[in-house]
Amino acid sequence: MSRRDNTLALSLVSHTNIGKTTLARTLLGRDIGTVRDATHVTDFADEHRMLDTPQGECLTLWDTPGFGDSVRLAKRMQQSGNPLGWLLTEVWDRWRDRAFWASQMALRNVRDEADVVLYLVSAAESPEAAGYVAPEMALLAWTGLPVIVLLNQLGAPGQPAQEAAEIERWRTHLAAQKQVRAVLPMDAFARCWVQELTLLQAIEAALPPERQPLMGRLRGVWQAQRLATFDTAMRTLADSLARIAHARETVPEAGSLRTALRQVGSALGLRRDEADPRMKAQEALLARLDSEVRSSTSDLLRLHALEGQAAAEDILARVGSQFDRRERVGTGTAAVIGGMVSGALTGLGADLATGGLTLGGGLIAGGVLGALGAMGLAHGVNLVRGLDESWLGWQPEALDAAVEAALLRYLAVAHFGRGRGPWAQSEAPAQWRAVVDAALAPSRPVLAALWTERSDEATTATALQEVLAPTCRQVLATLYPQAPVPVRGIDVPAT
Repeated sequence: MSRRDNTLALSLVSHTNIGKTTLARTLLGRDIGTVRDATHVTDFADEHRMLDTPQGECLTLWDTPGFGDSVRLAKRMQQSGNPLGWLLTEVWDRWRDRAFWASQMALRNVRDEADVVLYLVSAAESPEAAGYVAPEMALLAWTGLPVIVLLNQLGAPGQPAQEAAEIERWRTHLAAQKQVRAVLPMDAFARCWVQELTLLQAIEAALPPERQPLMGRLRGVWQAQRLATFDTAMRTLADSLARIAHARETVPEAGSLRTALRQVGSALGLRRDEADPRMKAQEALLARLDSEVRSSTSDLLRLHALEGQAAAEDILARVGSQFDRRERVGTGTAAVIGGMVSGALTGLGADLATGGLTLGGGLIAGGVLGALGAMGLAHGVNLVRGLDESWLGWQPEALDAAVEAALLRYLAVAHFGRGRGPWAQSEAPAQWRAVVDAALAPSRPVLAALWTERSDEATTATALQEVLAPTCRQVLATLYPQAPVPVRGIDVPAT
């Protein structure tokens, strides 16, 4: 069996300085070559293994020199009686004309190695303004190979309709090029893995029938790897969210009337007592949240072969004030405090007597808290809650926000192209938040029940994974309606 029998090769080509090596890094999931904002950074065509099957079959990706003076090369080939053979006689141009030689090297690689050509263009310029495209399409047409056009430099994920219009614009412009089999978005900085699966299917469809089964097996391996990564990511987030949901910080008893009075003053905003045990508990709970978010994000980055530092500022800002404060109220202290504030303050809930800590969601929504009522409320809360000690945890509203933030973090990591360099968290596109909120809507009652029960961490984690996985699949299906159906949990048959 020859190498060609069990190997498929893709040649990634483009005009110079369009971002081939950057995209190659993203597709391969590892650093290769040199990336900088300059022409002809890649001198030679380099082959990289992209996929392997257990049977030893392989998909390779060639990173090639950029087309330089493609207009002159196209004219020279038109004047030659044997265009492809002519390339063999012109290698000396490497020393005389670097741009011209780069064009020759790119075309020779396509002719000698490729099964399918991936031709990269910049969506940052209009197809009409990209004057290099026509001569380079003519060069690729001479090879007789199928071409898939990839739109790079699309920018941050935008509205699907806007992106679809941009793709259609290029498809219309290239409609006369019979060798072009597909035009697909593939931004090196902001693509998602479901778009890569779309690319692999397009490659499979572009191959001759006898080569398609090999590509189908390679695609199947890639698909299984990505779905396993997806499942692991959902489990990672579910475990993290369960730890957040079950986080508790004990609040010591007041211990004295003076301490209790200081707590009341802090609750009324009259002072901020740095020694207040509730303040310390809040800070400790926030620190645990910060550590958990950073840790789970770092796990996601490693899972997706990315580097960089995780941040937790967004989730902290969203849930940082939503504590679930449940304090065991000493009956004597509560009575004294209740007597002091009775007749002086109105419109306060039960949280007044406990330094701003809610007692079951505001059992007394208004009115004046008297001494007798405060004592009775203290007994009732401790009895109903079954609390042996006071503690601080997260309210259901905070946990809902944490779930939304977790899905947004997954989207950010899943879209981050390795070609960008180390991970850097940024603001999520506006439409992501709306899509995530809509996808979570059917699961809101399930989440509410989970936050109420919180029976044990393992049970909560399992239940959360059963919410996160289908929700995230729905989010991906909404963001990429043309994507293959694995995002909906269904296998894709070979084409």
